[in-house]
Amino acid sequence: MNKNINQLLWACCLFFGTLSVNLLFAQPGVKTQWSKDGNAYYEIEQGKIVEIKLLDPTHPTSYLDAAQLTPKDSSGPLNIRSFTISDNRQKVLIFTNTKKVWRYHTRGDYWIYDLNKKQLTQLGKNLPASSLMFAKLSPDGTQVAYVSKHNLYTEDLATNTVTQLTTDGTDRIINGTFDWVYEEEFGCRDGFRWSSDSKHIAYWKIDARTIRNYLMLNTTDSTYSFTIPVEYPKAGQNPSACTVHVVNINTKESKQMNVPGDPIQHYIPRMEWTLDGKALIIQQLNRKQNESKLILCQIADGSAKDIYRENDDAWIDIKSRWNDDDPSGWEWLDEGQSFLWVSEKDGWRHIYKIDLKGKETLLTAGEYDIIAIDLIDETNQKIYFSASPENATQKYLYQISLKGGKAKQISPDDEIGTHSYQISPNGKIAQHEFSSSMTYRSGAVVSLPDHKEKFAAPVHRDLPTNSPKPEFFKIKTVDGIEMDGWMVKPTNFDPAKKYPVVFMVYGEPAGQTVTDTYGIGSNRLYEGSMADDGYLYLSVENRGAPAPKGRAWRKAIYGNIGTLNIRDQAMAAKEILKWGFVDADRVAVWGWSGGGSSTLNLLFQYPEIYKTGIAVAAVGNQLMYDNIYQERYMGVPPEAEQNYIKGSPITHAKNLQGNLLYIHGTGDDNVHYQNAEMLINELVKHNKQFQLMSYPNRTHSISEGAGTSAHLARLYTNYLKQYCTPGGR
Repeated sequence: MNKNINQLLWACCLFFGTLSVNLLFAQPGVKTQWSKDGNAYYEIEQGKIVEIKLLDPTHPTSYLDAAQLTPKDSSGPLNIRSFTISDNRQKVLIFTNTKKVWRYHTRGDYWIYDLNKKQLTQLGKNLPASSLMFAKLSPDGTQVAYVSKHNLYTEDLATNTVTQLTTDGTDRIINGTFDWVYEEEFGCRDGFRWSSDSKHIAYWKIDARTIRNYLMLNTTDSTYSFTIPVEYPKAGQNPSACTVHVVNINTKESKQMNVPGDPIQHYIPRMEWTLDGKALIIQQLNRKQNESKLILCQIADGSAKDIYRENDDAWIDIKSRWNDDDPSGWEWLDEGQSFLWVSEKDGWRHIYKIDLKGKETLLTAGEYDIIAIDLIDETNQKIYFSASPENATQKYLYQISLKGGKAKQISPDDEIGTHSYQISPNGKIAQHEFSSSMTYRSGAVVSLPDHKEKFAAPVHRDLPTNSPKPEFFKIKTVDGIEMDGWMVKPTNFDPAKKYPVVFMVYGEPAGQTVTDTYGIGSNRLYEGSMADDGYLYLSVENRGAPAPKGRAWRKAIYGNIGTLNIRDQAMAAKEILKWGFVDADRVAVWGWSGGGSSTLNLLFQYPEIYKTGIAVAAVGNQLMYDNIYQERYMGVPPEAEQNYIKGSPITHAKNLQGNLLYIHGTGDDNVHYQNAEMLINELVKHNKQFQLMSYPNRTHSISEGAGTSAHLARLYTNYLKQYCTPGGR
């Protein structure tokens, strides 16, 4: 599901103004380009590539200037989206003229700049413009591999000879990249890997020929309407077949790895080379995603051998869930004889060390979750990771020995909130970002592990003096469930008055709403100030949210989306309505995507609590969402179909009593507009009156088109003011 995290970040940025965030904190798949010693990094600045020394970031030095980046017969330098510097620092691979593939700019043109020859050369010149994807230099620096139109190519950098390695690529036979659902739900985009000796390339092949198209209808951009097909496997429909292949660069012969099982009834979300270049290590998930196998595949004969297996009664998360939505890479140790792995098998998300025979060692023992691995410093035998054992709304940096033991907090005790780090590969220095509900700082440089500040944060923003300040609280429900929450009280709050309350909700496993971060408590959809207008704005975090509260908390929602999370929210609201300053007759709820679904379910299942709801881009019928996401959390239909029915808003639409505004983009490739139409039919069937706003051809973000954002904000604000009137009484 288009992750609610992005919506929350967007909300913060638009409410407080655009934050100046350093490029080190980049979009998924864009790697920081570090200097060889790890004391500097490279970034794009005013049409050139510069080197930024961490200890002197205000004085960047030019690495490639605008003249070097200007092609012959061009009036200006390339518009660079991202770049990669070769290990020997002699070549720079440049990505430009990019186009979106669903969420991100992952296809475009590639150029190579050779620092020895002082020469800028375009790659794949004879292939269609903006069609190249995921270009990567070979480890020996002599070739580049890339994908175009679902086929894999190499290009010799000495002669610019292009060799096509696969020939069967079509819209449905996908080599070296992925289909819609793998990208959306596993974070898989780049689908091929060079071997360490530059002699082979391993790649995924997705066979989507059996996947039916969902046809989006465009009725505004031409005289006659036309359809836009999206290959989209709905819940209960078979996935695409997925296989792994290795191609010999010299002979062009391709060999399929003999991964056991039905290629349609499994997923392969991770695949990498072993360090010796003789085998692949892959992670295979079964269709239900509750069994994970790690398999070694020998490229000589394609044979496969299980080395590690894990089962869970609910589901098993993959790396993209604890590593910034990027599943690539493998955390090798001991010259490739062992690796790090993350598992919830003992009830907490912990780091394990596993060797190639499957022997495991728990490293982060204790009743706490790691949030992410920030750096493996094998030289100094340390792991840096993020965690927050005492407060699930926050995040701190910790260090532990590669042999295990007691973890040590590195982030300062007096900086209470959320810490993020981009740590140099040398493990000695890091760029530090700190965020809390009251302040935001970005760009500070600290030494590690002592966390001494070497360069103060150039971006420092405190909450404006007159702004209402979010307050954090805990609430315990009648079921004994203790939930975190925040609230923003009205300006000039008077506890003797009763105020309308507006709940912001998400409620599903894709994101948290209650975090101690800058901008929490803002609402980008509201014109003006909710606090000044006299609203009490709140959010509470139900079970199932990906908070660091242990496996039992996160996975209680298995098979129960639309029921357990909804009850948690409603029971928390019941307790909040007991507060003397809350007006129980003026209670509103709103959410986007999974939050829109939760809004509908709360309004339908608990009409005695929620009087007004605004649901945006909601899944009205869970059977209409994609199979990877929905089956992961709800089981596989038809076996689990009753779970889907019980948790879907359309099942409960007949119970609507309050005021509903439903908003959806007709061009939403993620949560299809059919969800809106199915819900409309059910509401009409039961003569339930509501308001509807359809945005033509807008996607899940409802951000395209002139005036859209302003129109949506005015719509939201007017509806809320009309049906949940502001002000204390």
